[in-house]
Amino acid sequence: MTAGPETQVKPRSRNRRVAGADPDKRHQILEGAHAVFTARGFDAASMSDIAAAANVSKGTLYVYFQDKEHLFIALIEREREKQKQGIYEALADDPDLAHALASFGERLVRLITGGFALSAQRIVLGVAERMPELGREFFERGPMQGTRRLAAFLQRRVEVGELAIADAGLAAAQFIDLCQSTLTRPRLFNAVSVPPDDEEIARVVGSAVTMFLAQYGVRKPG
Repeated sequence: MTAGPETQVKPRSRNRRVAGADPDKRHQILEGAHAVFTARGFDAASMSDIAAAANVSKGTLYVYFQDKEHLFIALIEREREKQKQGIYEALADDPDLAHALASFGERLVRLITGGFALSAQRIVLGVAERMPELGREFFERGPMQGTRRLAAFLQRRVEVGELAIADAGLAAAQFIDLCQSTLTRPRLFNAVSVPPDDEEIARVVGSAVTMFLAQYGVRKPG
C-alpha cells in the first residue's frame, strides 16, 4: 500500500543545519557580542543589544546561547584560542631554557596587557562576587590552564637536570607573576592607558627569567 501525500515524509535537506550549529551565524553573534561587551561592559549589555549588533533576532540568539553569561564565556574562549597557541609554542622544543622562558613570558604579557584581555578581566572581576561560577570558569580556562602548561614544561626540564624544583605548579605561578610585575596592574586599573612596548616587556621579562633561574636553575660544574 502506497502512503498518501498527507503521510509521506519529506526527505531532510542535506544543506539544512541543525539549529544552533551554523558556524557563520555563531561567528556573526560573537562579533556583535564583542562590540557590545567592549562598549558597555557585562552588566549594561543586554541580549537585545547583542541581537541588534549581530543583526539577528532574539530568538536566533537564544538558539545559540542560553544566556548572556554563556555567550560571554564563549566569546572569551574564542579570543583566547586565537592567541594562546603562539604562547605555548614558545615552550615546545626550544633547547635554550632561558630563551624559551623569555619567549613564553613576553608573549603572555602581550596577551594579558592587550585591550580585549583587560576588558574581559574587568568584566569578570566586576561580577565575580555575585556570579562566582563565571569567575571560576574564567580562571580555570585561562590563568589556571596557562600555569599548568608552564608547570608541565618546567617539570620536563627538572627531569633532564636543568632545574631543581620541588613544586612545579608553584614555580610556574611565580614565574608568571614575575613577568607581569609593573605591567599588568596599572593597565588593569587604567592607570596606564596604552600597552607596554616590546622594549619594556623584554626588560621586565628578562629580569623575571634571571631571578627565576637564580632560584631554580642548576649550575653546571666547571
